[in-house]
Amino acid sequence: MQIEPTWWITAVEAPIVGALFWMIHGLRRDLHERMERADQRESEAVARTREDLAEFKLEVARTYVPLSLIREVDRRLSAQLLRIEEKLEAVNRAAASRPRAGLGLGDER
Repeated sequence: MQIEPTWWITAVEAPIVGALFWMIHGLRRDLHERMERADQRESEAVARTREDLAEFKLEVARTYVPLSLIREVDRRLSAQLLRIEEKLEAVNRAAASRPRAGLGLGDER
């Protein structure tokens, strides 16, 4: 009894095709699971970011400086700078009114 070559090809080919189908099915299932895990991680990251932002907003609200206090500090700082400017102008006027003895650039010795 002689077995035809096409029968051998079919006998070997059928399990190989079945194995390839099973591998492709497994890869496809694994890919879908990975995509679902990635989506879940991404949504968890967004949730954490939203929680962090909410905490930051709450912290800003707690430590918020009232506008009236900022205006008061600005007023005091401006007044102090004006006093310093007046003192510097007084020093410059006093220095300008003093005669310079031999310190001019055109003086030759």
